[in-house]
Amino acid sequence: MLEEHKECLDKRGSISKIHSNEYYTAVMEEDSQRIEDLIEKHGSNFLIEPQGKVYKEAFCKVNGFAILPLHLAASYRKIQSMQSLLSAGADTELRGLRTRKIMYFLILNTSQKPDSKFQTKVIGVCTKAEACLRLLCDHGGNINAKVNFPSLHISVRYRALSAVQILACYGADVNAVDVSGMAPLHMAAGILHKNIIASLLRHGANVNMVCIHTGNTPLHLAAVAMATKTTKTPEDAISSITELLKQGAEPNAVNKAGMTPLHEACSMGNEELVDLLLSYGASIYKLSEAGENCLYLFLKNMPNVRNVSLLVKLLSLTSPLTVYNQKGHLPLTLTKPCFFKQRDYLMNLTRQPRRLQDICKSDIYLTHVRESLGFLFFLITYLFRRPHWMLLSPLMTLLVNAGVVV
Repeated sequence: MLEEHKECLDKRGSISKIHSNEYYTAVMEEDSQRIEDLIEKHGSNFLIEPQGKVYKEAFCKVNGFAILPLHLAASYRKIQSMQSLLSAGADTELRGLRTRKIMYFLILNTSQKPDSKFQTKVIGVCTKAEACLRLLCDHGGNINAKVNFPSLHISVRYRALSAVQILACYGADVNAVDVSGMAPLHMAAGILHKNIIASLLRHGANVNMVCIHTGNTPLHLAAVAMATKTTKTPEDAISSITELLKQGAEPNAVNKAGMTPLHEACSMGNEELVDLLLSYGASIYKLSEAGENCLYLFLKNMPNVRNVSLLVKLLSLTSPLTVYNQKGHLPLTLTKPCFFKQRDYLMNLTRQPRRLQDICKSDIYLTHVRESLGFLFFLITYLFRRPHWMLLSPLMTLLVNAGVVV
């Protein structure tokens, strides 16, 4: 027999509210028959507010004492209860704000990483959350709602690969932008998540889409992430960026600051990333909007000056060889007294005959060199075989003083 209850209008005046524990119990116990009986009598699109302290405390999990039955079932990943409610016509869009919260809750549950101690339990939670998310999508959940942070963005933000795949398969707009002007692929590139990047690209994400406010492409963001973050291994970062480049990311794209991904890589002093971008056609000759070449950007960052391997590489590839920007200014680093010796070596090198620069063009580097030490060996042996080997003197002096050659 149905428990006594009372109905009233929600304070918005649009949704009925039932003060009852029976609906709550039926949903939590996944009692399909009782749910069907309650739906037949009361419907499925109303708020239930349990009575008694124990029941109300349980509701803290879903932010409020009154909740729709469907939201209650989704919050606790009660798949059979959700199925019964949705089959009976429960409205997935009713009270849209709270519906989105439920979808976000399910997304977060799919992103949990199992550890050895709780692996079985966590995997079970993720599997149920994925099933509930599919149910919401199957019954018309609005995955493309115009909100500040769409569901697909939330999935990427929390590295929820399975949620990304589910939402994309159900038609989530992979090129939608959030309140900050970023698409899901921008976010995936920024966290260097290769599998999410690959999934979004398979579903039609624009690999060269620019952020509205900054003009950054996914490749810009991935380059900066690789150069500045330590949470991922180098292999993860390289494979993520390689995936973007293989799928057509433009290595010479320019953002609103006039910077290319190669400029960012040089500025951060990341040699592995510089090599990768050059191998996909990034131009060493492009200047930033401020008139600064890759060598200048590299020298602006003080720790880079001691990165001799990348310094030699940039010196050999830069043409015309100059350490000045277009306004005739030196990098701030070279104006500090502690770097006067390095400045003098570099200035002396730039005054050498042009032929030294012509020998080591980027096409030679891309054809013959993949590793920095291999490049150094190639450069020295190649120059010593030439009649003008004496032109190597300034470069050798730089290497000796830096401790690379003894």
